[in-house]
Amino acid sequence: MTKSSQSTGSPDQSKHPPHRVRLPGFITDEEIGLGDVIKRATSYIGIKPCGGCQRRAAALNRWVIFTGRAG
Repeated sequence: MTKSSQSTGSPDQSKHPPHRVRLPGFITDEEIGLGDVIKRATSYIGIKPCGGCQRRAAALNRWVIFTGRAG
């Protein structure tokens, strides 16, 4: 018996737009992703990013975006 290479039915993450969180007063007019926020915070305290960190930051940026303006 062979395994089928079909998908398990999980939804494709790229089809969904990112969640936008409005934080007036904390964020400038530029949008910033959650992954970039975490990357900045960890590099500020001295943690050097690795390849896995870059992939996680990209995935988090696709999920959540912080913005200072309505939209």
